[in-house]
Amino acid sequence: MNEIDYVPIGALNHYAYCSHRCWRMFCAGEFSENQYTIEGTSLHDRVHTLSESYREETWQVRAIWLKSEQYKLIGKSDLIESESGQLYPVEYKRGRKGEWDNDELQVAAQALCLEEMTGKNVTTGYIYYAQSHQRQLVEISDRLREQVVATISAVTMLLQTGSRPPAIYSQRCKGCSLFSQCLPEVAVKVSRYCEDS
Repeated sequence: MNEIDYVPIGALNHYAYCSHRCWRMFCAGEFSENQYTIEGTSLHDRVHTLSESYREETWQVRAIWLKSEQYKLIGKSDLIESESGQLYPVEYKRGRKGEWDNDELQVAAQALCLEEMTGKNVTTGYIYYAQSHQRQLVEISDRLREQVVATISAVTMLLQTGSRPPAIYSQRCKGCSLFSQCLPEVAVKVSRYCEDS
């Protein structure tokens, strides 16, 4: 087993989206570009420039590192804001609101790090979708916190063991940059063939 010092916050998002994709990226070191990843990288290149500013009554700081010793998490924030003494993370995403909750999980993980780093309770966060120029509120509920902790455990186990989860075809596969390496439909066809034989 590999000793894992910290789990990248981004790995939680990938794992919640598809555990096989997370394995390919963080265990096998595979990554391929497609239209969506290029757009996302371009957005984050602009966002990940360390800066501090005020926007009306809101203090903003970009591209700071977040870390939690309790949860063994580490990652770079897109944006942290403070308004009336309340801190909250803002995660930037290239598209528009998706059907899955992996982005909310990433925001909640950032909130856990912020709480530990500042000693302040973080009850909300946001996801900014660049395509629609809209923010989605994320309530950092007890249920979401529990999901984050469970996902941290799952990702830690994945990184320690390197055990590859199965590739399972779903709607999520359509935009995945690793689809051609994964070929989840082939696994389904092979499985059916073996059952019929």
